[in-house]
Amino acid sequence: MSPSLIASQATPVATADGGSGFVCGTSPAMLTLENVISEIAATNIPVLLMGESGTGKQMFAYRIHSLSRRSNEPLLKVSCASVNADSFAAEIGLEMPNSGDQLQEPAGTAFFDEISELNPLCQRTLLYALPDGDAVPRRGLLAARLISTTSRNLDDEMNAGRFRRELYYRMNGVSLRLPPLRERKEDIPSLAEFFLSKHAVQFARTPPALSSRALGRLVDYSWPGNIRELENVMKKIVALNDENLALSELIRTAGGFATPPAVETHSLSLKVAARAASREAERELILKALGRTRWNRKRAAMELQISYKSLLYKLKQIGLEDGGSNQ
Repeated sequence: MSPSLIASQATPVATADGGSGFVCGTSPAMLTLENVISEIAATNIPVLLMGESGTGKQMFAYRIHSLSRRSNEPLLKVSCASVNADSFAAEIGLEMPNSGDQLQEPAGTAFFDEISELNPLCQRTLLYALPDGDAVPRRGLLAARLISTTSRNLDDEMNAGRFRRELYYRMNGVSLRLPPLRERKEDIPSLAEFFLSKHAVQFARTPPALSSRALGRLVDYSWPGNIRELENVMKKIVALNDENLALSELIRTAGGFATPPAVETHSLSLKVAARAASREAERELILKALGRTRWNRKRAAMELQISYKSLLYKLKQIGLEDGGSNQ
């Protein structure tokens, strides 16, 4: 495999139209990823963004472009599943310099969305258009910096003969993995607040405040549709002005909540019932503290008057801690 940098627990979020809105998580991995983006944005190196559908790959592509020296140049988005092989070369603006022309600094960014779906003829054209250490200008070079995304495993696609191995090596200068939302649940409160504010502006309403119960539901949910699904739910909450109704619809359509196993009522003793009630009350207090501190676990532990280590243990007990952050 070509050199790559895998970011395992970070996802950027921007406005749906690629605007300036941007939410970055507070975990060390998120901050590391933002530092990596800041470093590579100013270079010409091709970037491959990998991750499940809805994890924010398109928004990350916009982020890299906005931080680059090409930010004032166009960003050309190519939807690889729908390109026409006959007009592909013209659509991506291949540079065709004369033999006497001097090679110029490439301008703009070419964003290939879901590059694994690019048909074989277009793959061949793109392969020829990408520089391969050429010291001398040649005809048909792509003028723009290349950013690609994929929700498929390109190793599998190459092994199956559906994706050109040479193209993969040419376009994969740096690869970044965007994790699914279920792997970074500590960022859900800030993401939810961002989307509530965004759609409150859209609907000319006051941003609603989520209850601790609703926040607990959001954290418990597995989010198969990732950030895109979370945004849709927040949009419904603003539109309906009823968090319970919006969340009940989520339960009916997806059923992705992790609920503890039911206890047989005929064997339920008073001691067992008391322990269950105590755990539920403890869970509610922890969620409220995390909500007030924007999921800062050290501050939450101070509010709850327990040690940070004890809070991490309790979070693991209730399934809200992956152990990957010390925030």
